[in-house]
Formats: sequence, C-alpha cells, structure tokens
Amino acid sequence: MRILFMGTPEFAVNSIKALDGKHEIIGVFTKVDKPNQRGGKIKFSPVKEYALENNIPVYQPNSVKTEETLNLVRELNPDLIVVVAYGKILPKELIDIPKYGVINVHSSLLPKFRGAAPIHAAIINGEEESGVTIMYIAEELDAGDMILQGKTKILEEDNLGTLHDRLAVIGAETLLEAVELIFKGEAPRIAQNHSEATFVKPIQKEETRIDWTKDSRTIFNFVRGMNPFPTSFSTFEDKIFKIYA
Repeated sequence: MRILFMGTPEFAVNSIKALDGKHEIIGVFTKVDKPNQRGGKIKFSPVKEYALENNIPVYQPNSVKTEETLNLVRELNPDLIVVVAYGKILPKELIDIPKYGVINVHSSLLPKFRGAAPIHAAIINGEEESGVTIMYIAEELDAGDMILQGKTKILEEDNLGTLHDRLAVIGAETLLEAVELIFKGEAPRIAQNHSEATFVKPIQKEETRIDWTKDSRTIFNFVRGMNPFPTSFSTFEDKIFKIYA
C-alpha cells in the first residue's frame, strides 16, 4: 500500500518504522524546522531525521490548507494517509484525497482525552489504564470512527516519560494491525460515544505549579504526569524548584 506519513515528534518514529518495509512510504509531511532555544541552531524533527536516513522524500508545508499543498498530495496519490502527532488540523479537501482515507494514532482511549496532552492527562487524572486509538480522521478534533485500540495499565512507578515510550510502541503495533485490516477491506468503523468525550488543551507554563492544598495522591499524580516535561515546579524563599519525583 502507498502511504503518505504525517508526523513530527519522537512518538511518531515507532509508527513510521513499523510501516516502512511492509508498505511503500511515498513521502513524509512534518512540521517546519525551527531553531532550538539554545544557540538558535536548526533542529530537524525526529520523523524528518528518520525519513532522511531512509531516503524517504520529506515535505514541510507551512499550511496543509493551501491549493499548492492539496495539489502536492494529489500528485503523490497515496492509497492511505497515516497521521501520528503531526501537529496540524487537516481540511476535508485533503481528507477526501486518499482511496482508503486518513487514519490517526491518538495516544488515549477515546473518547476520553481528546486533544493535545492525553498522556499527561491520563496520569494527572489518576487513570488506571491508558492506551492508543487508531481512528479515521474527521473534521472535528479526534472525533472520527475508531478502528482498533491498544491498552496498557498505568503503573505506580510510571511517569509521563515511561508511559509515552510504552504507548509509542503499542501505537506502532496497533497501527500496523489496523493498516492490514484496511488493506483487506476488513477494518471496522466504531462510532465514538460523543457524550462521553473529554478534552485536554496544551499545558501552559503557569499550569505546572504544584498546588499544595491538594491531597497527596493528587500531587503525586500531578508531579509524575509532568515528568520529564514540562516539569512541575514550586517556589521556596523566592526560588523556583523543579520537582521531578
């Protein structure tokens, strides 16, 4: 199957690796390179680095809504588009191009924790399990029909980093299974219960301060849900202390 892959961060690398070799990756869309905060040097996204190392064409459009980008996707003519933490909302005109549609790897058990920080949210909210959902992309955020879910227990010793890495592996395995089902024409379309949907926004810096009026379990979950990024903090004698555990 001819797949156009859209992704940016480390979380997406497991997924493109799983697909590469088993299917034809005809190109990668990833976000535009930005200078890092230290020194201002341009740093490639992890997905771009993988693509370049494996001779996969890389495209970095500023917008996926322009006619130029839409024409590029039409010329590439993918059978399927796979999106894993790309960081852009796709318009309907683009969603309608591939023969088999557009699917997404979302790092929560939908319909819970739609949005930008689902792994953080699962730990901070004291969930006992988390997982990934492979779903068809719809115009509304993370609201498309589901194909498969992969689940894992959230352990006492887990933090954001350990759960993130485990979900990246589970996401890749579940994605590969879903793509095979699509290719065979056997992929289900399971509608989400939208009345049960919850949403999480990107975490702002001011939201990372520990609230010591909360109970100990809530603080415990908050600290580990922020470790290693963006990291919780507190102040003492006018000094800022980052709290990792």
